[in-house]
Parts: sequence; structure tokens; C-alpha cells
Amino acid sequence: MNELDAESGGSAPLNVTVCGGGRTGHLAAVLFKARPGVRVSLLTGRQEVVDRYLGAGQNMSAIMPDGTKQTVRLDRVTCDAAKALHNADVVIVTVPAQVRAPLLHRIAQWLPTGKPVFVGAIPGFCGYDWLAERLLGTLPNVVIWGMKDVAHIASDLDPGVSVRMGGAKATLHVATHVRESAATRRNLLAHLERLYDARVELLNDYLEITLTPGNPIMHGSVIYGLIGPYGQWHGRPFLQPIRWWNDCPELGAYFIERCDEDNQRLRTALEREFGIDLYSVKPLRQEIVEAYGDQIRDRGTMLSVLRTNRAYDGILAPLVPSPGGTGYLIDRESRAFQEDVAYGLALLVEMGRRLNVRLPHIDEVYRWNISYMGESRGSALEYFPRTWPS
Repeated sequence: MNELDAESGGSAPLNVTVCGGGRTGHLAAVLFKARPGVRVSLLTGRQEVVDRYLGAGQNMSAIMPDGTKQTVRLDRVTCDAAKALHNADVVIVTVPAQVRAPLLHRIAQWLPTGKPVFVGAIPGFCGYDWLAERLLGTLPNVVIWGMKDVAHIASDLDPGVSVRMGGAKATLHVATHVRESAATRRNLLAHLERLYDARVELLNDYLEITLTPGNPIMHGSVIYGLIGPYGQWHGRPFLQPIRWWNDCPELGAYFIERCDEDNQRLRTALEREFGIDLYSVKPLRQEIVEAYGDQIRDRGTMLSVLRTNRAYDGILAPLVPSPGGTGYLIDRESRAFQEDVAYGLALLVEMGRRLNVRLPHIDEVYRWNISYMGESRGSALEYFPRTWPS
């Protein structure tokens, strides 16, 4: 038995390729490599990440919640898709929704063909299953899947060197494209159980991920509450950096809850339209409390849940210096707009329109954010099936 087989208890090594050199990608790569019998390649589009990894002695660290470090040597950090994907079993897409299509185009030709390859997105929202079907659907060995949310909060990225791990989810929820078989779903679950300590549950339908009331509703609403037409900072810069959730205004929490109510109406309409049970699409406050448990000090209201969740502590809003030279503005190029609004909220608005379901608050938040953001880099509507829901 070779050394790697000994470490994995005799089971075959699991080859994982993490696509994306951001916070989520770095943290996933480090944590996966620390698992027995797991080989990890990190595919990044930035040469800086590769150079800094090499400069750090080919070591990468995760700073754990207790301040200790988990340091590993990845099997490969590269910008070369062919090298990163060689013999991959599991491919995890962590890039923002607005750059998923170019990434999938880039990797499609290098995916192994002689065995199942599980190509999933973390998080899997914004209609990833439809996009992956369009770009990878002709590859019969590719298994399309997504995770409902990130497994851990990640922050304080030092590219190629380290990343900080924040709050962890107690249970991870994943779903596969409707085309996947029961046997394939079981194989996916077995792979993910090798990669995570948390419990992993398979959802019944991918729509349970698409409708999960996460970042699109949360980020769009808190921005609207901060700088929208009724916000305290409307038309003027922030005097100092602000934190997404510790500094969330009451108005932001109000719109989060109203948009969440809209989302629940959309869920009910989808259950009726397709005859399915979207049981995991729970009210957002319940979702957050169940995910983070004792990390939340005050569960009484949406505002208190956001402000007292230790997993959310200190997460800064994406800001850029004000052109006027004083203070800061929300960065229009951030994922909060380019991903969560243009891909997340846009999809919910269009689904409501096609099903004739009124989503007044989601629509209000979406349209204001779109006007503030200006030009976007794309939209989920580019790959949303034209014939849906039929």
C-alpha cells in the first residue's frame, strides 16, 4: 500500500480541483487538502496567486476561528486548466456567477472523459444548473450539482498565502441537475462526506437552491436600506468603512424580511406549478438561525440575528473611496451588484413575471439596485431557459 492509500485508510485518493482564487476557493482548497487521501489543485485566473504561493514556500494556511493555523501544501496551484483538471474526480466552481460561463467554457475541453466528473458550484445559486446544462450538457460523464450556500464564512484573504475561516454551517445542502440518476446522487454524497465534517443532505430539487433566500435578497436589501431613497446615507458618502451586518440599519432588515416574504410566495407558486415540495426553502431568519445556532446571541428579530451572529462579525461592505475625496461609496463592481443583483435578483424577478406572481419588494429593491449599479457584466437571463416553466 502506498503512502497516500495508507493515509486514506485504503480507499482510492480523491482528486479535487477548486476553480477560483478568491476567499471561498482558498479556504476550500486548504480544508480539503487537510483531509486524508485528498489531492487538491487550485485553478486561478490570476498569476499573482501562483507567484505568491510559490513565494510562500508552497504553503497555504487557513486561520481558524480560535486563532490557530491550518497549513497545507497543495498538490498544484496553477493558471493552466489542463494541469489543474488532470484526473479530476470533483470540480468545484467558486467564481462569481458573472464569470462562471467563461470558466466553464475554459475547462470543458480538459475535463476527464473516462469516468464520472462531478462539476458543482459553491454556492450554487443564480441558476447554475441551467448554465452548466447549456455549456456541459453534451458531456455524458459530467455530473452537475451545487451547494445551497458556502460551508464556511471566509475573510481576510492574502492571495496565495492565507485566508481566515469564520462561522461554519452545521448542515450542508446539495442538489443535482434533474438529469442525474439516484446512483449518481449517492456517489456525489459519498465524495462530499469525504470532504466535510458537517452533515451533508441531498435536496429533492435544484430549485431549492435557486430559491434559497441568501445573498441576493440580503445584500440587495441592506444596500437599499443604507443608500436607497429612504436610507440614512442616500446621496452622501460613508464617513468610515462599514460592516455588512454589524452596521445593518433597521430599514435594511425590514426590506430583507419583505423580500423574503415575496420569495416564499414564489416558492408556493413553484410547488403548485411543478407539483414538488421545496421544503428546504425556509423563511430567511429561520434559515440563518438553523445554520449558525449558538453563534447567534439574540434570535429575537431579523435585525438582532444579523447584528449578533458571530459568524458575520466584522465582515466589511465592499467600498471604494469617494471621488470627492472624502469618505466611501458602495463599490458598483462588487459581487453584491454584479452577481447578487444581476444574476440572483434578476432571476427571481423573471420567475415571478413568468408565473404571474407579484413580488413587489423584490422588484423594488432590484430595480433601484440596477439603476444605481449602472452597466452590468451580464445577467442570468442570458441562460435562463426561454421555455421555462414548461
